[in-house]
Amino acid sequence: MAKILIVDDEPGLRLLYSDELKDEGYEVVTAANCTEAAKLLKERDIDLVVLDIQIKQESGLEMLQKIVQEQKELPVILCSAYNCYKDDFSSWLADAYIVKNSDLGELKQEIARQLDRQSQ
Repeated sequence: MAKILIVDDEPGLRLLYSDELKDEGYEVVTAANCTEAAKLLKERDIDLVVLDIQIKQESGLEMLQKIVQEQKELPVILCSAYNCYKDDFSSWLADAYIVKNSDLGELKQEIARQLDRQSQ
């Protein structure tokens, strides 16, 4: 069972993503900020990260850079309410970019695709 880390400062979204992804058969851990996420990445074997870009006073793009430096093979999906960050070069480090939507179908498909790619 793949373990997914959800990093988002909105409690409702963390709960929604967690419930939906658990229903898909994934093990899910969540973090409300980059500090919590960094700690979980050191303590646990995470297979994929779903990362928000604007996390209160922290930058998900900076977190992405740290993940790429420390765990280059770990897939990261940026999930943001803002489409404009697709033009930011640092977002290109992510394996995928999803604009937040009430329909999680696109996110679920991308998670499955990244994990499948990872297992090959």
